[in-house]
Amino acid sequence: MATLLYRLGRTAFRRRWLVALLWALLLGAVGLGAAKAPAAGDDGTSFMPGIEAQKAFDLIGERFPGSDADGADARIVFIAPDGGKVTAAGHRAVVDALVSEAADGPQVDSVTDPFKANTVSEDGSTAYATVTFKVKADDLTDSGKDALQSAVDEARSAGLTVEVGGTALASQPAAGGSAEAIGIALAALVLLITFGSLAAAGLPLLTAVIGVGISMCAILALGSTFGLDLTTGTLASMLGLAVGIDYALFVVSRYREERANGHEPGEAAGLAVGTAGSAVVFAGLTVVIALAGLSVVGVPMLTKMGLSAAGAVVVAVLVALTLVPALLGMWPNAVLARKTRKAGKRREQGSAAGRQAASGRDNGGTRWARFVLRRPLLVLLVGVAGLGALALPAAQLEMGMPGAEAKPLSTTERRAYDALADGFGAGFNGPLTIVVDARSAGDPDTAAKSIAGKIGRTDGVVSVSPARFNEAGDTALFSAVPATGPNEEATKDLVQTIRAQRPGLEADTGATFEVTGSTAMNIDVARALQDALVPYLAVIVLLSLVLLLVVFRSLLVPVKAALGFLLSVLASLGAVVAVFQWGWGAELLGVEQTGPIMSLMPIFLVGIVFGLAMDYEVFLVARMREAHVHGERPAQAVVSGFRHSARVVAAAAVIMIAVFSGFIASGESMIKTIGFGLAVAVLLDAFVVRMALVPAVLALLGDKAWWLPRRLDRVLPHVDVEGAALTSRPAPVAVPADSGAHPQEPART
Repeated sequence: MATLLYRLGRTAFRRRWLVALLWALLLGAVGLGAAKAPAAGDDGTSFMPGIEAQKAFDLIGERFPGSDADGADARIVFIAPDGGKVTAAGHRAVVDALVSEAADGPQVDSVTDPFKANTVSEDGSTAYATVTFKVKADDLTDSGKDALQSAVDEARSAGLTVEVGGTALASQPAAGGSAEAIGIALAALVLLITFGSLAAAGLPLLTAVIGVGISMCAILALGSTFGLDLTTGTLASMLGLAVGIDYALFVVSRYREERANGHEPGEAAGLAVGTAGSAVVFAGLTVVIALAGLSVVGVPMLTKMGLSAAGAVVVAVLVALTLVPALLGMWPNAVLARKTRKAGKRREQGSAAGRQAASGRDNGGTRWARFVLRRPLLVLLVGVAGLGALALPAAQLEMGMPGAEAKPLSTTERRAYDALADGFGAGFNGPLTIVVDARSAGDPDTAAKSIAGKIGRTDGVVSVSPARFNEAGDTALFSAVPATGPNEEATKDLVQTIRAQRPGLEADTGATFEVTGSTAMNIDVARALQDALVPYLAVIVLLSLVLLLVVFRSLLVPVKAALGFLLSVLASLGAVVAVFQWGWGAELLGVEQTGPIMSLMPIFLVGIVFGLAMDYEVFLVARMREAHVHGERPAQAVVSGFRHSARVVAAAAVIMIAVFSGFIASGESMIKTIGFGLAVAVLLDAFVVRMALVPAVLALLGDKAWWLPRRLDRVLPHVDVEGAALTSRPAPVAVPADSGAHPQEPART
């Protein structure tokens, strides 16, 4: 492996212009394909096949053709001044004027009059009108939105409080705005401080952006064929950028190290790709395994997201192995620190004594490693106890799909939600939809009425609507309004109670029913994803154990890596629960509403953090393994690994923390939760697990850390990740750092 990658790095360095041209052509080709490809349409795949709410939704689409149209809607809520009623003559005239003006707006299909539809609260303080459009929210024109907004503004100026919910005028979530830009700027600053060179700082960012650009364009180009869109590529863009920076950072760092050891630029590039590139390949493979494991969750959308992100990781690996050495060939000295370039011949880097002194120099990494090695048991106990304490709240994790109630109070959607809950009850915002399949019933009408009556008498149900039949007369629909809010535990219990009544009602009426609607769908999805989380973790951990077993040729090192990852993930989930579900310190982050954690968030967190954790594990421990293979004692190998890798791993982690922290400033609770969870997870995994627990465990295990049974040693394939085959190469030729001249290479600056 190391020899093959060494040759690849040398070839990319020598054929740098050809390699760069090929990547540019690839980017242009996929970009053109993305521009010319038709937009991805609905491929007819259910969001989560198998759950009851999805089955009921599919049945409605089959028995009520056209009822599943997803046109945009706006629920306009009218609130009278304190002590007033919307039914008063003056206020009623304002409502009538808005309804009339909204009905005349472009792309509007229908508008319900609150006084004719009886959508006025019992105390008369609140009413609502529903505007339905002919097109989806994404297809609404500015004129259609402006017309509705103008009608709302006129009603507000007349003295009524008017708020708008629904999808038509919903504010789009922002991913962090200026705070996200600050995070990226901080990442660039960290790279600059780490490398002491603008070129070295910019190269990982440049290549990562190129890789993400190719991946996203490819996703859009293949969108209509495989049902992919920008939403599908969300995980691909986030993870592609994260690992793209890391992989390029590792290769550039090793290149600088080999140059400091006196190797000419082409040889240094080959050695960097042969050693650090080997770690990149296997780190990438572990991430691909984790992302492909999303298919076990059973959600088609997550399967597409996982495979798309896996493709982005593969692109990031190929960029690090080919484009990075090609760019190093164009500017071989620009990535070196300025003081290194200025030192030039005075440092005489080519001398063996100089190289040995440079390689043995202490730094912050070695000092920290020796601190841990002096008291490994204490560090291990404190680290595990701290992570365990943080992980305790994760046992109370409640997953859901936050809606308008999770938006900031500054949004009209949140104010509309609260007004409807105050005027019509907490459950009004999350009605349950009941679909009755009466094909087997002798009298469908009587069966539907019996089922509606039984459900209406269930504790926790405020009201049920009259049943509405399809044209065939064999299927009925009605809604049931709970007494509690959509995300409350009592509502979840109510859904289960209603479903538990099905066998008895089926026996009595001959008809069966299913419960769906947004509330039931969110409950079913959250439960299914929560049940799938443990199998997903098990699959990726077991598969990664096998791969790490091949990489490190050790039984205990992969187990230690997997257990450390689980600790960091559980601790970060515990922190998320404590802040966003329990409200501890929520005001410090600007969290206005606590509640269940978004259902997809733990899956996202596991996938992204696993990728970054394996990056840090492979790159850090591979250097320890390399030193051990070359004859160093276990404790000294740990110190050597930290000497060469700790600074780069710390820089990579700080970069990701800075980028993810930018999302915390978002006004959207879901984005804020994801940003916080990822930032905390990277912080804990990089600085507690990899920087503290890993050396402590290796110190306690000693030689046993690298033990492998003989039978297993004979069966496992031998992959030269440490670059042992490269150590037999001729000694480097002394090349001043400021010259850039080397055999068969023109001098460059």
